[in-house]
Amino acid sequence: MGSDIAAVSSPRRARRWATAGVVSLVLLIAAGAAVARFADLTHQPGGLYPDEAAEGVTAQRILADPTGYHPLFVSEDAGREPLYAYLVTAAFAITSDTTVTLRGVSAFLGVLGVLAIGLALRRFGVGAALAGMAWAAGSVWLISVARDGFRNILVPLAGGLILAALIAWSDRPSRRRAALAGAAIGAGLWTYQPLKFAPVLVAVWLWLLRRSDRPAYDALMADVRWTVGGFLVAGGPMLAVALIEPGNYFGRGAEVSVFNTQQSLVSHVLRTLGQFAFVGDPNGRHDVGGMPLLAWPLVILAVVGVVCAWRRRRDPPYLLVLLGLVIFLVPPLIAPEGGSPHFLRNLGLAPYVAAVVGIGAVTTVSWLAGHWRRVGQVTGVALVVAALGYGAAISAHAYFTRPVRDRYDPYTFALVSLAQAADFGPRTAVIVDDYSVFDIQFLDAHDPPTVIAPGQRIAPGRFARIVASSRADLRRAVGPTLAAAATVTAVDPAGHPVVVELTPAHTPTAA
Repeated sequence: MGSDIAAVSSPRRARRWATAGVVSLVLLIAAGAAVARFADLTHQPGGLYPDEAAEGVTAQRILADPTGYHPLFVSEDAGREPLYAYLVTAAFAITSDTTVTLRGVSAFLGVLGVLAIGLALRRFGVGAALAGMAWAAGSVWLISVARDGFRNILVPLAGGLILAALIAWSDRPSRRRAALAGAAIGAGLWTYQPLKFAPVLVAVWLWLLRRSDRPAYDALMADVRWTVGGFLVAGGPMLAVALIEPGNYFGRGAEVSVFNTQQSLVSHVLRTLGQFAFVGDPNGRHDVGGMPLLAWPLVILAVVGVVCAWRRRRDPPYLLVLLGLVIFLVPPLIAPEGGSPHFLRNLGLAPYVAAVVGIGAVTTVSWLAGHWRRVGQVTGVALVVAALGYGAAISAHAYFTRPVRDRYDPYTFALVSLAQAADFGPRTAVIVDDYSVFDIQFLDAHDPPTVIAPGQRIAPGRFARIVASSRADLRRAVGPTLAAAATVTAVDPAGHPVVVELTPAHTPTAA
């Protein structure tokens, strides 16, 4: 009898140890993701881009507006889905309304995105989930996005939850799972442009299942009305905005589409397709040094993963991964404005790239184990860990060693200097355009200066201090004599003036 008890308890003990090991690895990966996203947020990336500041301004207004400002859709700054601004509002209410807090929200969401990707990939095996999470944690693409104060960081998180919900629904169809899948897709409409394509993904997926696996299709369609219901409940407010204010809701997408660009479409398509292995985003806010989405060892794993998924495409989750790679490649392909490839418009791909990396890792280890047994398995695991570690190491090194001169223009350090010079209350005039003004409004919110549009004349003696980003702006505002007396108070890394100001000693002369 004692031997029977030992025989039963031994597998249980082994399962407990295995579970503890998996949990430990998940926590380790999450900790690595947190370090890569929170470390030195005070100085890296530094500066503050106006689009980031606009999110902060909205959050400040939600907190302070006495009329009860609670937007369903934020019309300022080309139109924005509001979820991120509300999350920033909560963070400001708990801590303080600073640039570090703003970017800290993104860092936190970035870590949650890594966990959501792991949740989605469990269906493909523990190894695939861990490998996909490890790639996401150390990807320079996702690290860069998670350290900026933009709403785009919601996409990997929401996209991972959408993929997880759709897989759960396909594996065990039920009304509850159907409703959760629809709700996840609807919630994606509150985030950023790429996830507007999630309903297209589901429609194409169901259509292909109808042709290739009719029983699976019928099982899903039996409860599809619950999916539609969940979608309408979660996404209904954004759908209402799209119907009532189509210009606002779709305006930004139309501005960057193929119909409003002079860029070569051939070059755009080639660079976008080459982003996985050969070229990176030229925008320093979205990428570092033009690094592609995947380091070369990870490209190999991803290719193996795509081949494996193709061979198993009759299994609905594998088909879903393949379709995700195609559907979420559409947003960057149809929007060439702003440089190619454009990593922010690619964010819908993140869970699916993680999936093929994870599937490729497991397939590689299994293949080596099948040929060389234990030695092959150990070798395969070592190769996968080395590939993932290499990708994370070069990403972290590239990001954290980037000098200020490479970040200065992408993160508009000059506007931060202008805001610092203008932070003396309404008796100070700052000459700034209606886009750059977001930095002034956010950084100087507690003692705001008077904003003057470029080209507007300033009456003599009206202000005690006048600051501008160039002497030319001052000349148009106060005339050449006073402008010549202005002093340069900030320069860029090349030594060019970025802030000039008329001090209290000079401005009364104009009286």
